[in-house]
Amino acid sequence: MGIRSILSKPIAKWIVYDQKKWALNPGKFQSNLFRKLIKSGSKTQFGRDHQFNEIRNHTDFTQRVPIRDYEGLKPYINEILKGKKDVLWPGQPAYLAKTSGTTSGVKYIPITKDSIPNHINSARNALLSYVNETGKSTFLDKKLIFLSGSPTLTYTSGIPTGRLSGIVNHLIPTYLKSNQLPSYPTNCLEDWEQKVDQIVLETENKDLSLISGIPPWVQMYFDKLVSRKGKSIKDVFPNFSLFVYGGVSFDPYQKKLYETIGKTIDSIETYPASEGFIAYQDSQASKGLLLLSNSGIFFEFVAASDFFNESRKRLTLEEVEIGVNYAVVLNSNAGLWGYAIGDTVKFLSTYPHRIIVTGRIKHFISAFGEHVIGEEVEKAMTLTCQKFPETELIEYTVAPQVTPTSGLPLHEWYIAFAQRPHDVSAFKKELNLNMQQFNSYYDDLVKGAVLDPLQVVPLKGDAFIKYMKSIGKLGGQNKVPRLSNNRKIVEALHPFKEK
Repeated sequence: MGIRSILSKPIAKWIVYDQKKWALNPGKFQSNLFRKLIKSGSKTQFGRDHQFNEIRNHTDFTQRVPIRDYEGLKPYINEILKGKKDVLWPGQPAYLAKTSGTTSGVKYIPITKDSIPNHINSARNALLSYVNETGKSTFLDKKLIFLSGSPTLTYTSGIPTGRLSGIVNHLIPTYLKSNQLPSYPTNCLEDWEQKVDQIVLETENKDLSLISGIPPWVQMYFDKLVSRKGKSIKDVFPNFSLFVYGGVSFDPYQKKLYETIGKTIDSIETYPASEGFIAYQDSQASKGLLLLSNSGIFFEFVAASDFFNESRKRLTLEEVEIGVNYAVVLNSNAGLWGYAIGDTVKFLSTYPHRIIVTGRIKHFISAFGEHVIGEEVEKAMTLTCQKFPETELIEYTVAPQVTPTSGLPLHEWYIAFAQRPHDVSAFKKELNLNMQQFNSYYDDLVKGAVLDPLQVVPLKGDAFIKYMKSIGKLGGQNKVPRLSNNRKIVEALHPFKEK
């Protein structure tokens, strides 16, 4: 047992002890944080524009600070990009996380000196929670692979700028640097396919214990490794024991990933975003992710069903209810105020507050009033695959077909299979029944002959890889939208249909 694994256990015990204090009493920590944020924010241009000096409570805040998306906050971001200080948070950001949004083009999200611990400590604490609960720590002594975007940074008015995963790469603690893979030059490669090929060469003979990345891109790496070595991942990496992921549900990828590995391993789900690290899986025994109520973010929640209504109510963490679909709104020491990140969540429990990510507030299908959300699609697919265990998925996305050449309108599921179900027609029927079970509006529309049952469109195995490459979003932290209310994505997938 090495020094990292030895030292990790007492540190993990202390971290979990501290974690329980704020997890079981989040209201106290959120209230204290709210006051600190308002005090610091009052020294900024944003704070002056929104009368922070008159804010005494959350109600005062909601009356002065509207909910905004990136476009709403963009005038302030533009001031930061010009080099102005004290705009959203005192001083200048330490970094700017550059992301490519679907509606706002390129986005620049500030990361301040005060918000850096949220990104770094949260990832660390997710691992330490696992160590404390399981007693497993030797993985820390072996090689750790982080499949992420390039750490190459540029400068915007003197502020280091790059992808969040690249920025975090510069902030990884020294004690982990020596066993981190891939190498810095390889990590800087921009072409994802070239990068994965080089990672295969660098890692194929290493003693790997942990890999972190988005499931479809980890699968791509594993597939290349298996092709090169001619054996399963467990035989290439006998000590590989932990998978850390975030950004997407693991369920659609789990079966194929574990089959490629050749065994089942432990996994830790995280919920990081450029705007802040929001939650992580703190227990292998409990479902859901622990919301980080003491990490620089004051949370607000708006019922997703009311989000686009002017009368929407903004709830604090102590006001949320289990099972309601909420849009997440952040106020943070990165200088984000009333910022809607676009994600939706549901609470599985309170005290501690554990969540699941249910989708995106703008990623839904409601061409006919059905308002299908990502959680329902994921659950329907998972349940269907359980009934057809031979099925292996690579990726899929769903869109409405409003004007079919024949029949009624319907939903089309564009699916890339690694292994098709033996009976695609029966699979499709079961998938449709499960969607009717999870969405009562969809059920009414199908039963009322407003919609035809869904259609499955099989795609070639590399369809989504080619699609993501064609739009410049292959690899890194990029994800395929699970569903959309238009046909832009599925139309681009037409060339990759199975004959």
